[in-house]
Amino acid sequence: MIEIKPIEKIFGTVTIPGSKSYTNRALLISALANGVSRLKNPLLSDDTKYMVEALKEFGIQVQEEAGDLIVSGKGGQLMVPTKNIFVGNAGTTMRFLTTFSALAKGKVRLDGDERMQERPIADLLDCLIQMGVKATAAYNNDCPPLEIEGEGIPGGKVKLAGDKSSQYLTSLLLSAPYFKNETDIIIEGDLTSKSYVDITLDIMKTFGVGVENHNYKKFSIQANQVYEAQTYQVEGDWSSASYFLGAAAVTGGEITISGVEPASVQGDAKFPDVLEKMGCNVKKSAHLVHLKGNPLKGITINMNNMPDTVQTLAVIALFAQGETLIEDIGNLKIKETNRIKALANELGKLGAEVEAGEDFLLIRPGKYQGTEIETYNDHRMAMSFAIAGLIIPKVKIKNPNCVEKSFPDFFPQWPPRKSV
Repeated sequence: MIEIKPIEKIFGTVTIPGSKSYTNRALLISALANGVSRLKNPLLSDDTKYMVEALKEFGIQVQEEAGDLIVSGKGGQLMVPTKNIFVGNAGTTMRFLTTFSALAKGKVRLDGDERMQERPIADLLDCLIQMGVKATAAYNNDCPPLEIEGEGIPGGKVKLAGDKSSQYLTSLLLSAPYFKNETDIIIEGDLTSKSYVDITLDIMKTFGVGVENHNYKKFSIQANQVYEAQTYQVEGDWSSASYFLGAAAVTGGEITISGVEPASVQGDAKFPDVLEKMGCNVKKSAHLVHLKGNPLKGITINMNNMPDTVQTLAVIALFAQGETLIEDIGNLKIKETNRIKALANELGKLGAEVEAGEDFLLIRPGKYQGTEIETYNDHRMAMSFAIAGLIIPKVKIKNPNCVEKSFPDFFPQWPPRKSV
């Protein structure tokens, strides 16, 4: 457990680590490429380490060199792992590997921790089954562990429900160039978290593969495309930047974030705009964003394209004048924990008045007191509620090591000071 000490105002500069979303996509793409790729500024965290270790089981060499990752791709020719692949609670790793595993000619078993075994993946399995792949949940509960048995993937036309997780679509897209035939993925309903699909399409294009995006309703991928091995610079992670921006926002301080790209397709790159709407002053330039905190006001906002910063916003809302309504966040229920329920619990313990629904949170400021924050083994709960401790005395974060999932150096850098 760690206690966060209140601070009058934040003034600092922070360099943000590489994006988890980009790192795991780049690792899998580099594994499929034919040749050696160098990933610069990758995120080295629990989630990406699970991906690295899994790729090694498929016969892919991955080495760390001076902070870079060197990936020796096999052009889609994968070994069948000789043991079960364990991915902890790394959602991107589990989902991206589900399709990737079917490219190997044999049986693959994917497993995870207790929470992963509760996270549904039936819609993705159904897509593989539509293409003739044997893909089953070992316990017949639509959740991992999974057994994937492929002889390569035929491709063709498949239908995918769009409302649960964009990671199912990304899983199919990343491996689709190595399917035997052209593939059309038809999205049923409205696709959630479109910004994360934009990340997928962006990195695929950079590695030489084109995807036709028909207004997020259909995605077409030609067969016989190949990823081009290359040196690739991983963007800074805007989700990680949100906590430091939030620190300046609630304390009325100033923060400069470096290592990020304001024009990024990451949905969370729009988070400074959310804080600007609440009253902060924001300036953006190449690879930098500067935020000055001002008195905050509550807002109503749709956060479907920024799901990973909902927890950050919810904690910032504690210190705004008036209520904040966060809408269209139903997919938070199947993240590392049920984040809607977890937020309602912990914000309430601090003294806020919270209404929680299937896809929204309404937060009204209250009279606050310190408490022990349960993190539910969710890295974003730990980092978000560290913001509350900058204002409210005696806020203690339980299981702070859960930040190893995406930002191992977070607490040594918290709170940010003149230079970090």
